[in-house]
Amino acid sequence: MLKKERYKTFIDHFETNMPVAETELEYDNPFQLLVAVVLSAQCTDKRVNIVTKKLFEHFPSPEHLATSNFDELFPYIRSISYPNNKTKHLLGLGRMLVEDFGSEVPSTVDELIKLPGVGRKTANVITSVVWNQPNMAVDTHVFRVSKRLGLVPQNAKTPLEVEKQLVKNIPDKYIHKAHHWLILHGRYICLARKPKCELCNITRFCRYYEKANKVKAIMAKTDKD
Repeated sequence: MLKKERYKTFIDHFETNMPVAETELEYDNPFQLLVAVVLSAQCTDKRVNIVTKKLFEHFPSPEHLATSNFDELFPYIRSISYPNNKTKHLLGLGRMLVEDFGSEVPSTVDELIKLPGVGRKTANVITSVVWNQPNMAVDTHVFRVSKRLGLVPQNAKTPLEVEKQLVKNIPDKYIHKAHHWLILHGRYICLARKPKCELCNITRFCRYYEKANKVKAIMAKTDKD
């Protein structure tokens, strides 16, 4: 299957079977999403949603973070991975939003990555989810699944390499949804250690599945011989 055909098959399948694809983080506005994504680094969305429910009650705006301190904020996120660093990041993020951006979440990747705790992946998530910009955030799920499906070369070693390949080959209008298609497929079906191939309905164009079947066939032939 040629690359162009592989991408078309991927898009056609998910556009038909998952036309609505959204983040599983719970939020009411761009500020809440930004905080949730910062907290979600190396942490599950489920845990983040539990934490942010109370966090947003006490810190509903950038001003609340900007005027807070470590001892006040830390208890709310102590169950999140790397709470010390993330507490510092959120305090700095709140101050910068107030002082440099008029308490508004900036809408460009270049501006977002100036904020403490915000890297390219987080900035891509915010611009994609909030403003449907054609930016592809590459987390571990996107990195793994896109390579297994053969959407990107196996020798793509970094998230940025994978991002560039996906953005180059997916039409702009689908990129913000394709991000979630890959994440959700990786989170629930194409697991890292034990992918649920028996439950997967896209094995027909999956290079990982194709390779695994070839190995099984060789092993079975060897045993038989």
